[in-house]
Amino acid sequence: KDVFAMDTYFVLKAYGSNAESGLKTCENKIQELERQFSVTLEDSDIRKLNQRTDSSVEEDTLTLLRRALSLCEETEGALDITLYPVLQKWGFTTDSYHVPSKEELDKLLDKVNYKQVIIDESAGSVVFPEGMELDLGAVAKGYTGDCLLEILKEQGVTSAMVDLGGNVQVLGSKPDGSPWKIAVRNPFDTSKELGVLEISDKCVITSGSYERFFEMDGKKYWHILDPADGYPADSGLVSVTVVGDSGLRCDGLSTALFVMGKNQAERFWRQAGDFEMILVTTDGSLYLTEGLKECFVCGEDWNAQIINR
Repeated sequence: KDVFAMDTYFVLKAYGSNAESGLKTCENKIQELERQFSVTLEDSDIRKLNQRTDSSVEEDTLTLLRRALSLCEETEGALDITLYPVLQKWGFTTDSYHVPSKEELDKLLDKVNYKQVIIDESAGSVVFPEGMELDLGAVAKGYTGDCLLEILKEQGVTSAMVDLGGNVQVLGSKPDGSPWKIAVRNPFDTSKELGVLEISDKCVITSGSYERFFEMDGKKYWHILDPADGYPADSGLVSVTVVGDSGLRCDGLSTALFVMGKNQAERFWRQAGDFEMILVTTDGSLYLTEGLKECFVCGEDWNAQIINR
């Protein structure tokens, strides 16, 4: 089943006797989650929070916010879900691109601080200071993928793949028992492959400076912003792929690790220990963590350097 949602194309594949009904339930869930998480749809939970028209939210929104804020904390703000006004100022939300002045950014950054988002679990409500706005774009697709695989599992499906605009999550292995083969894009030429991952029951999520960007006066500006200064994260990385069990976690970490840069990302990986990653640097070097040695096949012209614990 193909679905257009969250400003991208979703491709859902499932096998087995309940696959068709499972995918129909998935389609309904996607639409339901978009209505909650969208930053632009008029009656979405996030829009209502940002416009201060209602502080109460649906269960999924509450769950996603809680887990996203935990990830913001764990990454020490490399991921920050309150960065939306800064993204808007750059024009990444409207395609009306603009390079803000440092003064403009500093003024907006005064209102960027995930620590000031307060969740009242008993009331099912969320509050944060005036002028602050939320955006779940860095985690929404990962969470959605987790929900879809859970639905398919409940329907008795044992083999499935969901590709949510490049966020790939798989349930089990392929119907013939072999692992799924997931291509990772070459960030310098997206028509080619960096390599291929062979996985089962995993999520593969990539963030890169090649995904959304604009050029002005000969300089390139991409959509992954550093919450510390509001500028595109110039961390020495062009692409970060995270492989793990949780779509939400892989989604959020792919952004946070890009902001961190290679050395800090390595330290974070060693401490966390619950995911693997593939890093591509601006000078064209490819690094992958030791857990992927046996399941990643490099593309032509690429040689991987292994990051060990």
